[in-house]
Amino acid sequence: MAAEVISALPAPQIPDGPDGNPIVSVEYEVYGQVQGLGFPKFAKDQAERLGLGGWVKNTRQGTIAGRLEGPKNQLIQMVQWMAREGSPGSKVERCELRNWEFTVVQTFRNFSVRF
Repeated sequence: MAAEVISALPAPQIPDGPDGNPIVSVEYEVYGQVQGLGFPKFAKDQAERLGLGGWVKNTRQGTIAGRLEGPKNQLIQMVQWMAREGSPGSKVERCELRNWEFTVVQTFRNFSVRF
């Protein structure tokens, strides 16, 4: 499945589920000048404010990658934050979404920084 690229777009195109705000899970990767600027810490803070679960990490390729899980509306807000704002000083080129799915139960109850 091709990755969906989010940059300066209005909102990610995640299909509606069976109810108004279903639980969604998605993998993401953020490109640009995003490492060495505290992006994982700021992403964790933002995800916790939105009540999302999942994880974030720096990759060897110089990107930020992870998984988000939670109510669709909050997940969209998080993706928009990653694609448009990010951590202070970061210069986000794009945010790619992969392997999104609707889930019955939220697997990740917390959001963590992985190393």
